[in-house]
Amino acid sequence: MSRYFPSSDECGQHTIFGKVPIRTYAGDHIQLSLVDIPAGGVVDWHSHANEQMGMMISGQATFHIGEEVKELGPRDLYFIPGSVRHKVVAGSGPAVALDVFYPIREEYK
Repeated sequence: MSRYFPSSDECGQHTIFGKVPIRTYAGDHIQLSLVDIPAGGVVDWHSHANEQMGMMISGQATFHIGEEVKELGPRDLYFIPGSVRHKVVAGSGPAVALDVFYPIREEYK
């Protein structure tokens, strides 16, 4: 077990919105979440106090953040301020995004 190089077994494993698996790992102040959205999958409207930003790793997904909507693909970045409603819909294929949260979301540890 290494604090500096966590294995998959040391990460949090969760399923959000019914069928979207995520793998999480938290440091002292920030948290990463690798999100695997299946083709046509939806991370439905929600908000949280945590600031969130991230990058699309693969696939295509439509991000709804507040009143703005944009389709993102690999290497595209996004920022979601705390308490702003947002939703993500994968395209015709699977999509992978890497989220960063501050402060840490205790429910995803």
